[in-house]
Amino acid sequence: MTASSRGPHPEPPADPEATAADPADAADAVAPTAADEPTDSPAPAAGSTGSVDGSGTEEPGTDDSSSVSGAENEEGAGDASGPAGANGPGADEGPADSAGTTGPAERADTTDTTETADTGTDAGGGAPELSEAQAELAAQRELRARIEQRKAERGGPVASGSGLSGSAADLLAAVRAVERGDRPGSAFYDAPAAPATRSAGPADAGGARAAAPRPAPVPTARQGAAPDVVAAVRTVLLAGNGPESAAVPAAEALGERADTVLRDDPWRLLSVPGIRPEQADGFARALLGGACGPDDPRRAAALIAWELERAALRGHTAVESTEVLGALADRSVPDPRGALDRAVTEGVVLAFATDGEGDDGSEESPDSAASEAHDPAEGAGAPEDDPGPEGPVLLGLDRYALAEESLADGLARLARGGPEPRWDSVAEPTGLTRALAACGLVAHTGGEAARAEPAALAGLARELGLTAVVAAHSEQTARSADPAGVTVAALLAGTAGPGRDEDGAWALDLLVVLDAPRLDTESAAMLVESLPDGARLVLSGDPGQLGPAGAGDVFADLLAAGVCPRIASRIPDPGPIGELVSGIGAGELNQVAAPGKEVVIVPVRDAGEAVHRAVQLVADSIPRAIGVPADHTQVITVGHGGSAGTRALNAALKTRLNPGPGRFGGYDPGDRVAYTPAPGRTVPGTVVSADAAGLRLDCGGTAVTVAKERVGAELRHGWALTAHQAAALRWPAAVVVLPGDATAALSRPWVYTAFGRADRHLSVVHGAEGALPRAVATIPALPRTTRLRPLLAALLQEPGEEPTG
Repeated sequence: MTASSRGPHPEPPADPEATAADPADAADAVAPTAADEPTDSPAPAAGSTGSVDGSGTEEPGTDDSSSVSGAENEEGAGDASGPAGANGPGADEGPADSAGTTGPAERADTTDTTETADTGTDAGGGAPELSEAQAELAAQRELRARIEQRKAERGGPVASGSGLSGSAADLLAAVRAVERGDRPGSAFYDAPAAPATRSAGPADAGGARAAAPRPAPVPTARQGAAPDVVAAVRTVLLAGNGPESAAVPAAEALGERADTVLRDDPWRLLSVPGIRPEQADGFARALLGGACGPDDPRRAAALIAWELERAALRGHTAVESTEVLGALADRSVPDPRGALDRAVTEGVVLAFATDGEGDDGSEESPDSAASEAHDPAEGAGAPEDDPGPEGPVLLGLDRYALAEESLADGLARLARGGPEPRWDSVAEPTGLTRALAACGLVAHTGGEAARAEPAALAGLARELGLTAVVAAHSEQTARSADPAGVTVAALLAGTAGPGRDEDGAWALDLLVVLDAPRLDTESAAMLVESLPDGARLVLSGDPGQLGPAGAGDVFADLLAAGVCPRIASRIPDPGPIGELVSGIGAGELNQVAAPGKEVVIVPVRDAGEAVHRAVQLVADSIPRAIGVPADHTQVITVGHGGSAGTRALNAALKTRLNPGPGRFGGYDPGDRVAYTPAPGRTVPGTVVSADAAGLRLDCGGTAVTVAKERVGAELRHGWALTAHQAAALRWPAAVVVLPGDATAALSRPWVYTAFGRADRHLSVVHGAEGALPRAVATIPALPRTTRLRPLLAALLQEPGEEPTG
């Protein structure tokens, strides 16, 4: 079957926050309480740590309608993100509940979090400034326009789908009609920006780049919805008994004609963050009266798009048609297959083969299990004599499908890059320099200490007279790796890094991306599209870590595809913490010798005691026994909800470390915060002050002002984070809290990532026996459904070679 990538990012159980076990239930199953500080704790034997049950997980969302979804994708699109209650947004909880109609558990699985992030305005009263989120989103819109133009210039669709029959063939025929232009491809979406052209030329024989005409992303500030538009939308919402608080986000999501759009198609309310199908159905009934029915094509189209957005928040760029058909049947759509066929024809969703010839023209191995699966739509409107598809069809939203195609094209272009003789002249060649001399795309794997190897390439490149840039997910990593290092977000937004040539390509010869497992499909596509022909790209990261907050699993797919050299570092992470984490990566939770109390285990009986012990460790024990102050110690827990989630921990830590009335939207000067400027990103900071413009933060030496109307959507307290939020960061000391009601959320990548955030000292507060070592030994990452791997295989296969599935 087409590309199920093995990403390091498991999905959590349904509704982790709502179903968290009562902490008291686990009280009798745990070891006696240890002392509250490292000096009195039991010997640091990691193998003795207990289990950890899932209380609100931070992993990418769930299928349950009330779950804390997506990124939990906690970082944004992940962090996909949005607010999490009074404390502000958890990057991993999904889009902001600006509608004010649902609880935090319902937010992330309802909308396009990337679009909803772009709503901030300048609170100072003047013209809105261009925020980081707006710049990133504008760049994404420009990329989509460029991809649309490239697809239009193909001159026709690639022949494919001959291995399908029945409904699958019908679906593929419908999407081909969209590609030919016989049917509109954007009927359900706002039209993209004016397309721009791109033509790529091969690098010259000497490896010098031949600039490919690409327009530079020129982001424009997105204005907030006009007051008259908001007023008109509010009138429609009141007429349909809809939530009045959804007026602003609806106006921003649907544009200047939002009121007309909602009157014509009430189910478009599902485009608003936090709105669920039940609310959209009630709104439609109130507006349409007797004309409203479960078989309305507009309803089915909105439900399909909503389901695919939820899947994207869980990391999937595509979903099997059987899953969507089942969801439609569960929502009482009378003819799920017919509704899906119409959605494909109208461009609401794109369809791709999973067996026979793929969308990219490559032969793909059929998934025999899937091809024999019972269609859940049978009995819900499907004819009894219709045998159904021979195998499931993959369905995807155009934004992810186009980004994945663009990414595959760009990676293939780099992988085909010929030899670069200048890298052969390095005085002391290494595996990395030899790989760069031979190929334009190189993958590098290793732990925290191994980052020094790819980062050193920038210095070597500059000695050779080349222009090199090191980019990382966090500013902390970028600065530590290279004095001129930049964040991926700043590079894409154009606020840091090299300039662009007249064709829009970056003026560089080498780009090194650290923390590559954090790259989602859309971000990676923008990076690759901006590289000039002849440039070299090194993607480096630890494949054992949690995957990206957004849709896709780029680094894991690239490693699995095997289309470029892969250099594995031999540099081990030092000390007891490094030894412990290395063992976890191999599936073993070993006891480690920690004479300096580098690793300490603190057993607890229940979640309440876990919070108490965590606060004592941060505020007293670690500063006194280890010498690390409280503001350099980070608490990491499994999720936002539950008795020992980030909300409970942050409330307790604020009371102890910075008590105050929270007079600025729940915050006081001195509060540690997690700032989410855009989906997929969490930036730690500290509140400095507040005024009419908003809340002023210090984020690692950078001054940031969060407009007061954005505080609830972009901030949460930050003494405690989830593992996804902390994934690209490190602190001198970390306290990992594993309460007894969190075991269902644990996996090897989660434990590996959480334990690896500590540099000098790691305290593990755990509340149950057995589950932690079981998770490390037996629960790997769950796969994400993507199309990147087969697309790469098809693009890079030799003539006459059998394609790989």
